Amino acid sequence: MKRVKWYSQKSTIYSGDIVAATAAGIVPMHMKMFLNLKERNYSMSVKSNSNPEKLKALRPSGKTDDSIFDLIYDIARQIPRGRVTSYGAIAKAIGSGKSARLVGWAMSGAGRVKPKVPAHRVVNSAGLLSGKHAFKTPTYMQELLEKEGIKIKNDKVVDFKTRFWDPVLELG
Repeated sequence: MKRVKWYSQKSTIYSGDIVAATAAGIVPMHMKMFLNLKERNYSMSVKSNSNPEKLKALRPSGKTDDSIFDLIYDIARQIPRGRVTSYGAIAKAIGSGKSARLVGWAMSGAGRVKPKVPAHRVVNSAGLLSGKHAFKTPTYMQELLEKEGIKIKNDKVVDFKTRFWDPVLELG
């Protein structure tokens, strides 16, 4: 199993150390607000104060009790072929606009999720393929996007503004 690193001003934290990191107060704030530590199941959960009706509208299943990663993956699965969105746009859609890094972290593990998540359609706010390191080769993300008709130049979506899909506008 791959160990995930978090960086803080005090130290490097690995995913297996999440309980100690939370107790020590060195988990980044954008991640801390989503942590819901359960017995030995350290899962990321949707904030309890999230609007359940809004979350139901974002999810085809209508469920609201899954992890925050499941919600992120459900939104990413709805990105149409030939379109892209940003980490921040997905964060805004789940009601936490300052958690783009959390969405990026979720996308880095999307290759192991079933049903498949089109993580290649999620780029940074400038249209850069900033998540390409999470794919099997450094060029694979670009190859997948080009198969869908999206032009890439210097690791950036050429017509980003016209290809951009906003989940907040599209999903309600």
